[in-house]
Amino acid sequence: MAMTKALSSRELIRMLEAEGWTYRKSTGDHRHYVPPDKPGKVTVTHPVDTIPIGTLRSIYRQAGWDWGQRR
Repeated sequence: MAMTKALSSRELIRMLEAEGWTYRKSTGDHRHYVPPDKPGKVTVTHPVDTIPIGTLRSIYRQAGWDWGQRR
């Protein structure tokens, strides 16, 4: 199934923050977000106009989101 809408890093960060993920730190142009209720982290390159599909799928997997039910 083809992705119908590309996401920018800004849009992805908004989605993470809406679900309670919080900004932890930056390393260069990479921002690290941690969830409120489980271990782990998600790293988002910022700023990026269009996140590559493979990277986006990996971030969805790390966040525990279902790729088939894209937001």
